[in-house]
Amino acid sequence: MTITMYSASIPVLKNNLHSLAGVLKKAEAHATGAGYESGALLGSRLFPDMFDLTRQVQIATDQAKGGAARLAGVDVPKYEDNETTFAELDARISKTIQFLETIRPDQVDGSEGRDIVIQAGPMKLEFKGQIYLTTWVFPNFFFHVTTAYNILRHNGVPLSKRDFLGM
Repeated sequence: MTITMYSASIPVLKNNLHSLAGVLKKAEAHATGAGYESGALLGSRLFPDMFDLTRQVQIATDQAKGGAARLAGVDVPKYEDNETTFAELDARISKTIQFLETIRPDQVDGSEGRDIVIQAGPMKLEFKGQIYLTTWVFPNFFFHVTTAYNILRHNGVPLSKRDFLGM
């Protein structure tokens, strides 16, 4: 069976967003159980010049919804980036998964050669669909999901590879 653009993208993004939501639930439970304010984790970062946990989750969801929308040829949903609690981050992830569930295979399949143009700060980047997915969406998405996981591990949340993989 040949892999399609849809099967290579939407299920992968959804699965990893579910895993990220699970990791965040464990982090909140850990903070509550340890008796400290869960907000301390939300503002944590690996290094002073890196984004904090909240921003890592926001960017991961932005990559998922933006990637899916552009591959499907639909408008990218706009989010406010105003989450301040684990519950709000969970709602953002859920909203992103719900959006991904509206994307049909026929919208994404055949997008390998679709012209995709994005603005990344001052840079205007131009891709074909498959290259966009494999060299922009996935690396950025997984970077921010992994960094969120690593922030939590660094702060003592008992997570494992199984949590990252959603097992």
